Amino acid sequence: MTIEEDIETFLALHADEGYRAFQAKLIPNIDPGSIIGVRTPDLRKFAKRLARRSDVDEFLAMLPHRIFEKAQLHSFVIVQERDFGRLVAQMERFLPFVDNWATCDQLSCRGLAVDPDAALAKVRSWLESDREYTVRFAIGVLMQLFLDERFRPEHFAWVVGVSRPEYYVNMMRAWYFAEALAKQPAAAEEVIVSGVLDVWTHNKAIQKAVESRRISPEQKERLRALRRRLS
Repeated sequence: MTIEEDIETFLALHADEGYRAFQAKLIPNIDPGSIIGVRTPDLRKFAKRLARRSDVDEFLAMLPHRIFEKAQLHSFVIVQERDFGRLVAQMERFLPFVDNWATCDQLSCRGLAVDPDAALAKVRSWLESDREYTVRFAIGVLMQLFLDERFRPEHFAWVVGVSRPEYYVNMMRAWYFAEALAKQPAAAEEVIVSGVLDVWTHNKAIQKAVESRRISPEQKERLRALRRRLS
């Protein structure tokens, strides 16, 4: 059985109409007809099997994927790569074809942590991309890998400097600063106080932070007072 036949058989066997409808509501910007309705744990498990196949590169060359679950499989396969250089090469080949937040956010960046300096260099270049979800992914890498012991204040300036109209980019910017308010509260609160973020992202970051259990009641009160009115 070819790898394409194997994938088609797997998707057909695991399709769930109810879950397909649920997924379509969560990802409204893609064609609902491109969603089959296969659950993520099943996709992850199958991707481990695909990654061991000698012909896996044939599947990875089949870009762009017209089916949502095939894109998910692609992301779950490539993140199993342990060599940093090959992982980045696979990510850079795949990212231009990512067209939704779910595939973007489920593309694990954990493997990039083996070389933080090189990962930061890639983040800088991805932030300059003209691709919406490449930019979102870059901010996600900063959020997941560089808000703890690897944090540097200049990272905030990088995210503040992203000026794009897309909802899914600015939602990630807001999510990033909400996480920063929990993990780097003093530095992140300085950004909020300064008012350098656009009003929508500023207010959304505050909203998400105030909803977090990791933010103290005192900090929540300060943040609520910093909400800005849309002009």
